[in-house]
This record gives sequence, C-alpha cells and structure tokens, in this order.
Amino acid sequence: MDVVVIETPQLGDRSYLVHDGTVALVIDPQRDTDRVEAAARAAGVRITHVAETHLHNDYVTGGLVLAEKHGAEYLVNAADDVAFSRVPISDGQVLHVGRLTVTVLATPGHTHTHVSYVVRDETHDGGPEAVFSGGSLLYGSVGRTDLVSPHDTAGLAHDQYSSVRRLVDSAQPEAALYPTHGFGSFCSVGPSSRQGASTIGEQATANHALTDPDEDHFVAELLENITAYPAYYAHMSPINAAGPGAAKLDVPDSVDAAELTRRLRAGEWVVDLRHRVAFADSHLHGSVSFEYGHGSNFTSYIGWVIPWNKPLTLLGPLDAVEKAIRDLARIGIESPEAAVGPDAGVVDIGALAPDHPQAAYPHGDWADLLKDREPTDVVLDVRRPDEYAASHVEGALNVPVYELLGKITELPATRIWVHCATGYRASVAASLLDRAGRDVVLIDAKFRDASGAGIETLP
Repeated sequence: MDVVVIETPQLGDRSYLVHDGTVALVIDPQRDTDRVEAAARAAGVRITHVAETHLHNDYVTGGLVLAEKHGAEYLVNAADDVAFSRVPISDGQVLHVGRLTVTVLATPGHTHTHVSYVVRDETHDGGPEAVFSGGSLLYGSVGRTDLVSPHDTAGLAHDQYSSVRRLVDSAQPEAALYPTHGFGSFCSVGPSSRQGASTIGEQATANHALTDPDEDHFVAELLENITAYPAYYAHMSPINAAGPGAAKLDVPDSVDAAELTRRLRAGEWVVDLRHRVAFADSHLHGSVSFEYGHGSNFTSYIGWVIPWNKPLTLLGPLDAVEKAIRDLARIGIESPEAAVGPDAGVVDIGALAPDHPQAAYPHGDWADLLKDREPTDVVLDVRRPDEYAASHVEGALNVPVYELLGKITELPATRIWVHCATGYRASVAASLLDRAGRDVVLIDAKFRDASGAGIETLP
C-alpha cells in the first residue's frame, strides 16, 4: 500500500491517493481534481474508488466530478441526504480496492454522519494499516463539533469523544493516521499539533481526546476552545450535497479600463492581490487588499469578509490571479473577473484604470505608533475575541476583521491605527476602512513584538 498526500495548505487540509500499484482509492478530494489525476498518473495507477469522510463544510468537493470522469465508485454515507447518484456506504461495510481492504467506521462528531476508513494491505501477514479519519481524530486534537447547529454542538462533542476511542480500538497501534483537517484548517479545535505525520498508537498516548479520562471535562474544554469560523462555511455543505460541478480554472480576458472604472465607481468588490505595503502606498480608490501569498489565509478570509455571491474582480500579476482563481474555486466562488497587467511579475495598478483616482494610507510598526499616536487616535485590534482576551494593547478596541464591514460606522470618527497578529488581517481591515473614507494607519508588525517596542499590553 502506498499513500500519496495531496496538500492544500491554503485551507489547512489534505486529500489522499491510496493505491496498491495498480488501482487507487481517493479520499476527500478537493475541487481542483487535476492535482489528484497528476498524482495518479505519476504513480501509474487507475482511480477506481473515490470516498468522502463527510459532507465538507470548509471546501467544495471534487469527489463527484472525479468519480464520474474516471468511472469510479463514489462512496458516500448512505445516511447523507444528497441529490446525486453514489454508492451508499454504512458502518462496518468492507470494500475491496485491488488488494486493499477498506473498512467503513461510523465516527460521528465533526458531523452526525461522519465516517472514517481503515485500509489494510492484504498482501502481507496481518497487513499494514492506514486510518483515514477526516475530521474525527486529528494530530493532537479533533474536528470541531459546532458546524451543524448550536443545538447539536455539545452532543456532537460527546460523540467525538466516543468516536475517536472506537477508531483507536479498530486499528493497530502502528497504523498510520491520515486526517483531512488539522493543518491550519478552521475545522479543527483544541491543541492540534504541528507535526506532519503520526500513528494511532502515538495519538493514543498524546491526543487530549484520548488521554482525558473524564468525558464531561473533555466536552467542556472542547466547547470552551471553539472559536469563530469563516462565514462561507454556511454554503459548503449544501453545495456538496447538491453535487458540485467541475471547477473553472481558466483566467478570463482582462477587463478594460472603462469597465474596471465602472465597477469601482459602482462600489463592486475589486480585490488587489499585491503585497499589503504596495497596496497601502498606492491603489485604486475603492479597491480592497487581500494580499496573495504563502501562509496568508487568502482563501479563508476573502470568503469570510466579502459578502457571499457578489461580483468579484481580481487585480494583480498574472501568476497571482491564476492561483487565486484556483483557490476561490475550492470554496465555491466561481469565475471571478480579473484585470491583469502586461507584466506577469509587476503590475502598474494605475495603468489598469488611468481615469480612476488612486489612494494611499500610511503604514508603520509599533515604534511609529508609540511616536506618532495622538491622544484622540484609536487602536483597532482586528483579531478574534479569544486572541484579544489573551493579550491586547491597553485601550484598544476589538472588532474582528470578519465583523468590521458591518461595524465601520460605529467606530469613532478619528484616526485609526489597525493591527492584528502578523499584519495580514490588519491590511484587509485597513483597506476596508480606507474604502469607507476613514483615516487609517496600518500597523504592519507582529503583535508579539508590541511589548518589546514599549507598547503597554494587557493582561
């Protein structure tokens, strides 16, 4: 048995191609299935089965499209209410993929109908095993249990406690563990580990969901650690249940200057993908900053902040636009328009709409705040409430970036210094404030450096 890991770091998820050298099972594929197909070609195997651990809440699945294209069996829990044809599976069912034996285990918790898969290679005595746990058992923690409904959250947390124990009891201690979530995904909760690999036995001795002997204590701790999740999640499970089509990844023809100007003047969402400092120094008035880059959480925050299903235009270098279109397709934002400069690496934003005014706002670090802040100025912290509660600048207001759009008019009419943990969310917030005509300064600095720069923080 060979397991090929297909990473989607933009969403903190993994998909898997599991094969015996001839045929393959794909587990939890993302919308852009070309990556899975490339992995199958590289391994020289044929995709015969595609399986979901659950109806995903953080991305649009590519499972149905992949299965139909390859004539593969599409394995989805029989209890899931879906609008497409699938091979219904249920707890205890055993399937065969070449020489691999796949056992289905009901592991409710992340959702009511969540399943995991224990895969064994029958070639060898005893058979090496791998466990594909989706949003059940993660590295160091478990999948969050509040995505179904507030009414179900506590009950699902109890289910999660039982499910991970059942999963551990159903596999060998040396079995490799392959979760879908937990690599930065908002679908995880609790003290998840940053490790890249683990086994069932290792988790049995290190994962708090398995080492806590008190179920009620575990549930209370889990519920206490649940934080906000992206607004676009509300749309993912219904899209997946309906049966999503293929992703459209082509870059559209660039909109001309007149049309881009019209969109900006009409107040449409025009997203600038350049570095946040370049945006602050000069941008098209009315555009917003969602810097595209490694580790930026671009996908999650654009789906969280911008109202769902509104017209969207991307500005930036061709390579960033191409990648952004792929990322947005993964969360169901279809075929955004784009305005792309002639140079693939550097874009003269002003040249894209020469008749439209440009804007700018200042940016600095904690030393600038200490030196230039006026008594009437406001410090705005756009991190999550739990981050703010752990430590914050004395006197700072807390409005999470995902709530800012609806609360801008409630902020004091004075200069606003905006910060977050790293500068990324602050840059989004600063651009929203600038778009609304507010006097804003971007603090492009890490929060952990504030106290060392002389900024008083609490507690």
